[in-house]
Amino acid sequence: MSQLQRLTISEQQCQGRTLDLLPEQVHYLRRVLRLAPGSRFIAQDGQGQQWLATLGDKLDQAELEEVQRGGSAIAPFILIAALPKGSGFDAVVRQATEIGVTDIYPVLSQRTLLNPSDSRVSRWQRIAQEASEQSERLTIPEIHPPVSFPALLQQPALASQQYLCVARGEYPHLLTQLQKDLSAAAAVAIAIGPEGGWTPEEIAEAAVKGYQPVSLGSAILRAVTASIVALAIVAAVREPYR
Repeated sequence: MSQLQRLTISEQQCQGRTLDLLPEQVHYLRRVLRLAPGSRFIAQDGQGQQWLATLGDKLDQAELEEVQRGGSAIAPFILIAALPKGSGFDAVVRQATEIGVTDIYPVLSQRTLLNPSDSRVSRWQRIAQEASEQSERLTIPEIHPPVSFPALLQQPALASQQYLCVARGEYPHLLTQLQKDLSAAAAVAIAIGPEGGWTPEEIAEAAVKGYQPVSLGSAILRAVTASIVALAIVAAVREPYR
């Protein structure tokens, strides 16, 4: 099944074993992919469940042939990212989805230059859906509404292990800290700053709220690159627990 094309659907589209396809899904399957009646694809709901589906003779329907559920639930894997300038957050969302994050929190820090519109948030949601299909992820990360970093810090703790990546300063490396802290059940949140990094005040406020300041090494990384490097380190350390 893993080599078949994937399509994200909603539960409301399922009527028993019949899948009612939306117009844009019909266009994608029939016109873009040029699938014919009898062709198979994987329908997934983005919440860990998938079906093997077969296109029917009716243009807007497919038959659901079997159900497969994902494995046991994984501990939350959360990215908190100060919005980079331009369209950089598009790449962050796409690659974070491929790596396997469960939640993405866009935040506005003191040095953030971008103030996203509602249309930008909808675009990020579409990118996450597409990335989950392409990388064969059964779940789509939840992209939370943008919020200021101080407001985020006022919320209840997002994870049992929370890390704030800081570009400059004497802090333990993220890998070293993870190897010391992480367990199979640990939820992890990683916070990445904007161009120019977190301010000293933001670092201090985050530390009070339980965020361990960490380093990603001696190189000074772009905000987009730092997000991917940090998430890849976490994913590698978590892999033996999957």
